[in-house]
Order: sequence, then structure tokens, then C-alpha cells
Amino acid sequence: MLRSEPTSSTLQLVAADMTEIMDKLDSRELDLADGEYDTTDANLPEERLPFKVIYNTVGFKESEAKVFLSSPITAKILEVERFTSAQDRFNVTTQRSVNKSMPAVFKMELKHGEFTWLVKRKEKHFHELHRELRTYKTFMRLPLPSRSHTVKRQTVRRGEVTPMPNLPRGRGDELGREEQVSSRRKQLEDYLNNLLTMPMYRNYHATMEFIDVSQLSFIHDLGPKGLEGMVLKRSGGHRIPGLNCCGHSKMCYRWSKRWLVVKDSFLLYMKPDSGAISFVMLVDKEFGIKVDSKDTETKHGVRVDSLSRSLVLKCSSYRHARWWGQAIEGFIHKHGSAFLKDHRFGSFARQEENIPAKWYVNGKTYMEDVADALEEAREEIFITDWWLSPEIFLKRPVVEGNRWRLDFVLKRKAQQGVRIFVMLYKEVELALGINSGYSKRTLMNLHPNIKVMRHPDHVSSSVYLWAHHEKIIVIDQSVAFVGGIDLAYGRWDDREHRLTDMGSVTRSAEGAHSNMAAPSSVAQSNGKGVSTVADSADQPKLKGQGRMKRTRFSIKRHLQKHGLAHADSDDSVESAEESWSNSVTSQDNLIPIRLAELRMAPPIGQSQAGSGSVRSLHTGVGELVGDTRFWHGKDYCNFVHKDWIQLDKPFDDFIDRHTTPRMPWHDIASVVHGKAARDVARHFIQRWNFTKIMKPKYRSLSYAYLLPKSHTTAGELRYQVPNCTQAKVQILRSASDWSAGIKYHEESIHNAYVHVIENSQHFIYIENQFFISCADNKHVFNKIGDAIAERIMRAYREGKKYRVYVVTPLLPGFEGNITTGGGSAIQAVMHFNYRTMIRGDCSIISQLKREMGDQWMNYISITGLRTHTELEGKLVTELIYVHSKMLIADDNTVIIGSANINDRSMLGKRDSEVAVIVEDSETVTAVMDGEEYQAGRFALQLRLECFKMILGAHSDASINVSDPISDHFYKEVWMATGARNATIYQKVFRCLPSSDVRNILELEGYLAKPGLDKEDLPRAHEELKKIRGFLVQFPLQFLCEQNLLPPIGSKEAMVPMEVWT
Repeated sequence: MLRSEPTSSTLQLVAADMTEIMDKLDSRELDLADGEYDTTDANLPEERLPFKVIYNTVGFKESEAKVFLSSPITAKILEVERFTSAQDRFNVTTQRSVNKSMPAVFKMELKHGEFTWLVKRKEKHFHELHRELRTYKTFMRLPLPSRSHTVKRQTVRRGEVTPMPNLPRGRGDELGREEQVSSRRKQLEDYLNNLLTMPMYRNYHATMEFIDVSQLSFIHDLGPKGLEGMVLKRSGGHRIPGLNCCGHSKMCYRWSKRWLVVKDSFLLYMKPDSGAISFVMLVDKEFGIKVDSKDTETKHGVRVDSLSRSLVLKCSSYRHARWWGQAIEGFIHKHGSAFLKDHRFGSFARQEENIPAKWYVNGKTYMEDVADALEEAREEIFITDWWLSPEIFLKRPVVEGNRWRLDFVLKRKAQQGVRIFVMLYKEVELALGINSGYSKRTLMNLHPNIKVMRHPDHVSSSVYLWAHHEKIIVIDQSVAFVGGIDLAYGRWDDREHRLTDMGSVTRSAEGAHSNMAAPSSVAQSNGKGVSTVADSADQPKLKGQGRMKRTRFSIKRHLQKHGLAHADSDDSVESAEESWSNSVTSQDNLIPIRLAELRMAPPIGQSQAGSGSVRSLHTGVGELVGDTRFWHGKDYCNFVHKDWIQLDKPFDDFIDRHTTPRMPWHDIASVVHGKAARDVARHFIQRWNFTKIMKPKYRSLSYAYLLPKSHTTAGELRYQVPNCTQAKVQILRSASDWSAGIKYHEESIHNAYVHVIENSQHFIYIENQFFISCADNKHVFNKIGDAIAERIMRAYREGKKYRVYVVTPLLPGFEGNITTGGGSAIQAVMHFNYRTMIRGDCSIISQLKREMGDQWMNYISITGLRTHTELEGKLVTELIYVHSKMLIADDNTVIIGSANINDRSMLGKRDSEVAVIVEDSETVTAVMDGEEYQAGRFALQLRLECFKMILGAHSDASINVSDPISDHFYKEVWMATGARNATIYQKVFRCLPSSDVRNILELEGYLAKPGLDKEDLPRAHEELKKIRGFLVQFPLQFLCEQNLLPPIGSKEAMVPMEVWT
């Protein structure tokens, strides 16, 4: 960069008064009198600057700015560039003849620690720097009566100074013969190297500007050092949906002085006076540099384009602009080429090799690993969820007070200096009751280091129909959890999928200390037949009777003594006494269970329940007995029975546990590390920075711009989730202008699903909350259902074995009474689900029937999940809500994410989503159609865990799930189990949905006939003993004669059809 002429300042005025124009560049002039000052660095430099300094940048002239590392800086002049004015076509002036040579430009290479960079300077810039440093020296001798000046003088303490050699005056800018050039080159090089050994001058802002360095230059995690320097930037150019500048005339623009920093995958600019980062541009496939005046609409301009902005910078000359344009482009192409093109499936991220990855089936193991990873955070935590409940417990049963409650974990990390950034979906409050406003207020009130944004603003962004649906947790940009599990009520579950949660934790008498009475915790109902737990900021306490008496023996002290409660967790074990009897119980129903036995055997390839859990259970204060309460207050839910209310009272029950079973939650998630985690973080950063620009309330400095860490340091993992498998991983997403501020939408999840289905050889296994596909190009556009039908027809024509397994919820997750038909929202989603499966010409089964008649049954099985238990002496059943978004193909490829199989999730322009595709690189010997098969370790173990849980193979060793496509398994295990379980449930409970009910008129007659649970209880128990696992056939004929679209006049009919698809 060539610096423009410095403006006159106080320093220069003082200099003009005190010194005559110098004749020679003499660095001895910069020496201070012997012993007058010490030149040691006041801000002791470090070996490596911590990443967190990006949040603490200060004004460039402030003395506390941390810039340099402990290693020396060396400068070397590589070459001297000489131009004629004819070459510099934009600078032809009347004063200069064509043959007169231009000032020489010295191209210097500087090195500092691991960093190397290039700087271009003319001789006049050396003179300007020297003049300014002399003035600075003079200025520092003046005891001016200002606080900032006193501080500056104190930072330069007394000491000894090494004299510097003399540098004779050169012949001016126009150097003549070659030997003159080389000697001058040596003189300037020596002068600069000497200068850079003196901290007093090296740390002066003019010197740092001369060598192009700033507070962001030498941060290891930001990768190699690129171009930096002062520029003028033009306002505007953002791609904000629905908002355009009123015109392109110069009247619309504002020019501001900024410090530009170029890194390997982004560039940013800072305000020099405050040091604040005021814009970040991520490099992407649209990245490009233009320097022509017709492109930049300004003299000596550089235009930098990306998917989200066209940024125009102004330089001092055409040569300056050309050098900057080439330097930015060259640096990005050298270090950030991975970000400059679309990758497989049209994704913004490339496939990364050897990434440690791990899967989770259900929320228990997922939330335990999330808790442990959050505890390991040192710099940043990113969280984005469709819904977030601050009061959920990440480790259960709760035996360490509030230590593992989400809000307590985040507060603890914020107090340790970790920056926490949370993005929540801002719901349309009339349509959804998730109360993101309460979640935001609760989190923001915990600590200033926690920042929460909500998006979209429905009116200003004109986005009413679409949601931010992704579920991401990123720790230090190195560990990223991606999947279907929100940190919210109702999501925690394990492979038992319990329907009831009545009990409390008490201690058995024999396990107790002799001086400690075993507590009984019985609470009276509050008159409405609903036992409630008081809302309190502390661990939930009981209303009414049964509060535990205080004893001389303190559980908190005992836990700390045995190293089980951390010393910093006094608030978290504050009322550990209550946490033993932490909830309501019915005494008749209190069945002693050893808590240690509640810990289930871990699935193959998965971690033990997590070290924290093991500690939670073996607490050393006696055996824990009783029905453990797992779901507190609002966490005990059945959203088809009743949607959530009063979320600001987290520990008040809203469903009667004594009469209504909870709805179990089946879900899938994953964790990835290294470069793949960097890509997840980059997506979060893009969304955060876009929202900050979009919403005026987030433009304040308290909401920082986020910076992506470099891929070059991604392998330096400080923490890794235990029991991971190495695999090839690629991050996929659905993103568009409204959700991420990008010019072209991305639907890489959709493309990946279609590709994997089309290229699968043996089977696909799908678990998804929705199953809405089969394009008619009027209402439904995604191609997943058609890809499934095509792949089955190809197998049929080739006479090859091929299986498709689909597991989806028996009913959509909307509040409604299914005994009267379920309500318009439930029916609308059912209409599109059934339209994909079997109804209408476009459906998968209709397409298959046209090709192969009833043979379709050998290829595709559509199923749901259901379970049963006893509640207050009565038999009850409930469907298990399948919330997973997963596909497994051929035991070697897996897609896990937040994207449902519907247009909202898949098309990219609607809901925002994130997923991972994991392809195995480690293989294990398995079975496929009776023959030996090399399966992927990650995919195989995930399928085995799902199949074993769904089919009941964990408790019945005779069920073999190793061969996913053999006739024996498909027909006699999978299909037979689903059919038998469905028949038994219908016989015992007369449950819905059922294929015996084809229209609303038949519904009444079906329900009028009592099941065995009412007529013959012993026989009902006998029948239920035959149930294996949770699998039931999907009732494909349920309400098949009924029009399920919302009736005209209903509020559901007034919203556009794409809300349901």
C-alpha cells in the first residue's frame, strides 16, 4: 500500500516549531538521553496472542493496544520497483514529462514469529515516518497536563538506550544508477530493522501503520497475515432483502476512513479511533476484485464482491489500487481457495477427511456430551435453536443441584470470560407459543458476556411463513453439535421412552448415615388433581407438605469432600438436600429402583453414559432409591394432548402426571470436530453478522462482529468428545437471502438426499418428523419421494433386492384431539404425508403399484413407534414422537441434521437448516443379504442401535438385526414385529390412528367398542407381554375417505398452502 499524505496534526505543528527541516535520515535523532527512558516493552508481548483479543480491540493510538508477539520483527527489501509515467497511465500530469522516471517503490518482506507479509513503500514514506517519530520523541519529553499523555509517558520508563547508526540522506525519490539503488536499499533496510528493535517506536501507531500491522495481525487462530492498511470505504452495497438504495448517484454514498484487514477466508475493516470491527465480509463463490473505474464508479477504486455485499474502497493512486486488488486476490486464492467455489451438492463447505465424528440416538447421551463440551469452552460458545428453554437439565437424574442446568452452565462459563452468542428463531406469537422473548430475557440477564439475537423481524423483513430451524452448538469453533435436538423442553429422553414420571429421589435407610433420617417426599395435590412444583430460581422445591427436614449432615459438604461437587458450585448445590426429594411422588406408586441400574448399557461404539453421569449416580452418600424424576415442570409434556403454556413458570406442571402419559421423544444428533466444526461455525457467523447488519438494535458495539477461525489451525484440538470415529464429513445447509443474506439460495441438503438415494445399492433407512415429497410442481417441489420410487423401480426391473425403511410419527405434532379427527393443523399435515405415501397419483406406492402391483411391499415399509405402561393402576399407550431427521444408506453413508423431508426444510428459500453427511473411511466386516460385507463403522453402529431399540433387541437377544435386507429380517422380523405390535395395541387400547377408521363417521363406532384394557385387564396384560420394541405398522388407510385439507373458513385455510408442505 502507498500511504496518502498525512494530515496536519498537533504533533506536526509542534515539530514545525521545534525542528528545522532535516537534511538526513538519522535514527540517532530518535535516541533519548542516556538513562532518560527505558525502551523495554510496557505491554509484555506473548508467544501467541489469545483469540479472545478480537473482542477487546482499542483505538489505534491507545498505548494498551496489544499487537506484537515476543519474537523480533525483521525487514528485508526484496526489490525496488521503478515505473515511468507512461506505465502509470492514471498519473500523467502536466508537470511531468513522459521520459522522467517515477519515484522508486521499495517492496519489503517482514517476518514476525510464524507470520510473513509484504509491504510497499516509497522513500518519502520513510522520511514521513522519521519526522513523525522525532516529533513523538519531543512530545514525550513535554510534561503536558493530560491524563492520557501522562499514561503514555509512564509506559516509556527510564532506562538505557543503544545508539543507532547514521543513515545518510539519499538523492531524493528519483534514484539513478543501479549501485545507488542497492546501497540506498541497504541503508533503508538497516534503518527499519534498527527502528523495530526499539519498543518505544515499534509500538507507536505511525510505525505500525508504516509496516501494515494492527491488533488483529498476529492472532494464531486467524491464520496467515494478509494485506492491511488505511483506506476510504464507501457506504452501502449490502444485500438486504426487500431494501435497495434509492439511487446510484454519488449523493447516496458516504466515504469513511477505515483500517482494512485481509485474512485467508474473510476481510474486515476497523474504525481506527475506537479499534471497533465495523464490518466482516466472508469469502465465498461470488468473491471477486475489480479495479476499473466503470466497475467501481470512483477514481482509484477497488471493488470487492461477495454473495452478501459489493464493497468499494478508494486508494490514493491507480498504482496503489492495482497493487491492492492484486494483493487481496492473490492472498485469498493462495490461502482461501476452498471457499471460492461451490462444492459437492452445491454446498458452501467442502468434504473434509479424517474428522472425528459421533452419533447420538435420543437426547440423554447428546445432552450429557453437550454439557461436558460446554464445560470445556475457553473462548466462544455459539448456540442456535428453533426453541431454547434455559431451565432444562442436561444431565439427569438431577443429583448435583443446578450444576448441569443449562442457564447455570452458561452463566458459569460467562463468568469465566467465555463469550456466548445465541441466535433464536423469533416466532409469530399468534401461531406458536415457544416464547423466545422469555428465553432471550432470561439468558441476557445472566451475564454481560451472553448475547442473544432473535430473527426474523416479521414486518421489516416481510418473512412471516419461514423459520430458523437449525439446531447447532459450537464450542471454540472446534467442536460442533449438529442434529435435530433443540435444547428445549420435552427433548430429553433415552432408549426406554418412558410414559410416566411420578417419582422423586430418596435414599434407602440402609444406605444412609446413622445420623440422617431418610426423607419421605409426599406432596398433596393442589385441589385440581394436579400436583405442582413451586417455581423458583433455585432447584425446584415442593409446594405443601413433604419438604425435607434439615439435618446436621450436609450433602453439599459431603459431595465437596469427595470431589463430587465443585467448590465453585455453591449456588448449584445450594439446596442439594431438596434435590434428593426433588419432586412430587405418589406413595402408592413408589417402586424402589436402584439408580445405578437406570444407567443403561452404552450402544456399540458410543461412550459410557459420560463421566459426569457416572459421578452423578455414585455419589457416595448412600444408595439412591425411588422413581427418579427426569422431567421437571414444563419438561413433562404431551403436545398433542396440550401445547405448552406459561413458559415463564418453568417448574409448574401444566399436565396432570397422574392421568396423562408424557409423549416420548425419539431424536438423532451428531458431533463433528476440526475443519467440519469450523464450517458449522462459519455458517453461524454468517447468520450472526447478517442479523447484526439487518436489525438496528444489534448494531451497537455490545453485539460484536464474529470472526471465523482459520482452517489452517483446525487440527489443533484442545478438547475432543470421547469415543469418536474418523470419517469423511461435509456440512450441508438450506440458506437464502432472508436467512443468511446471500444472493443465491443453497439447498445442498436436498441435493445430498436425492444423490444418496439414487446411488444407494442395498437399502436406505429414513427417520423423519415429516414425510412430504413427490413433486407435482404445484404444491410440492422436493424430489426425495420421486427418487425413492425411481430407485425401487430400478431394483425391480433389474431383479435385485432393495429395501426402503421409513419411520415417521403416527400423528403430526400439533395440539388436537384425534378422537374427534384431530383438528385442522394435524389433518393438513396428514393430508400431505399420506399424499406422499399412498394417496393420489404422485404418491410413492401409487407409482410403484403402476409398475409392479402388490410387489411394492417387498421394497418399502412405512412404520411408526408406540409404547405403553401402567399409570395409577390403569393401562395407557402413547405414540413415540419421531423428531429425527436422518438417512442411512448401505451401512456406509449417513445424513443427520435439522432438515425435515418437506419443502420448508429442503428447498433452501424457506426454513434455514444445517445437516452433516458422514461417509465412512473405516470399515468393519458385516452382513448384507447373507453375504460378508464391508460396512462403515459409523453408519453400521448407528443403524444397529436404531434397529435394536425399535425392535426390542436390547432386551431380547434372539432378535438379530445384523442383516438389513435379507428376506428373513425384512419379512419375519421387521414387517412381522410392526404388524404384530400394531394388532395388539389396537386390540388392547382401540388406539388411533387406525386403518379401520376410513372416515369421520366410522370414528365414533370404532371408539364406542371398548378395548381389552376396559373389558378384560388380565388378558390385556397377557397380550401386551407379546409386544417387542416400539415398531408399529403405519395405518396407511386412516381417514382415507376424508378430505383432510383445512375446511374453508378455518384459520388454517387462510394461511398459504406452503406452510404445511
